Amino acid sequence: MKSPLPVSLTGRDLLRIGDLVPAEAEAILDLAAELKRDRSPRRPGMTLGLVFSQPSTRTRISFAVAAIQLGGGYVALTPEEMQLSRGESLGDTARVLSRYLDALAVRVLSHEELEAWAAAAEIPVVNALTSVEHPCQALADALTIRERLGGLDGVRVAWVGDGTNVLVSLAELARLTGMQVVAACPEGYEPPPGTPLELVRDPREAARGADILVTDIWVSLGQEDEREARFAALLPYRLDTSLLSLAAPGALVLHCLPAHPGEEISSDVLYGNRSAVWDEAENRLHVEKALLALLVE
Repeated sequence: MKSPLPVSLTGRDLLRIGDLVPAEAEAILDLAAELKRDRSPRRPGMTLGLVFSQPSTRTRISFAVAAIQLGGGYVALTPEEMQLSRGESLGDTARVLSRYLDALAVRVLSHEELEAWAAAAEIPVVNALTSVEHPCQALADALTIRERLGGLDGVRVAWVGDGTNVLVSLAELARLTGMQVVAACPEGYEPPPGTPLELVRDPREAARGADILVTDIWVSLGQEDEREARFAALLPYRLDTSLLSLAAPGALVLHCLPAHPGEEISSDVLYGNRSAVWDEAENRLHVEKALLALLVE
């Protein structure tokens, strides 16, 4: 992996939120806000490779549009369409792609596979989701919160439900930006040990006085066989009006999408006037534009 520099992001990888220091996270959010206002090209000629081995709507499309709006372009690279499917090594593929492209956004479930891409590539590699973290989502969440509340320091974020990769990235970013994350997760559905947050069991305790309420889907890729057990454990953690009523006045609701109304979130909350999920989804584009502008020389 390319060595991190104390100030500049040029040439860096972003595999985890923990790869950043507070000033770097703030610089990404500041540039994202600027690029949201001013969409003039910033990196003409840049070409982004999208290596996606999992289905995607927001991440894939927002990265593609980000490259175009910066003045460059993108190439979609599914493993089945490359020689990877016929036995060429990941390392050799990454070395060749480094001669054609300026950056790679990689979406794979295995974080170890992502790290292998970053180790072999000679260009910046961005985590477009693994089972461990989803850093671009957390940055978009922070941009949305900052837009709506005016800042991040001291914001209380309540997470309810499964302790997913999105929660891990959000908690790590909260540590850098002064937010407080309280997560209500049932036993067996907690985030990994060491995740910087307050863990509780009662979703009402997490929601009480919160400025932001966040949840995620209950059944992700590869968990279909656990559906019945997961629903039984997570049903008391549905984000609905009763939980929202415990939050601070004017509290906002976030969800990384796709959502399943009636499961992890009620329809009236998802589509209600306290929901910021559509701004949150749009902000994926602006955050990723900022990342590409900062990472690519």
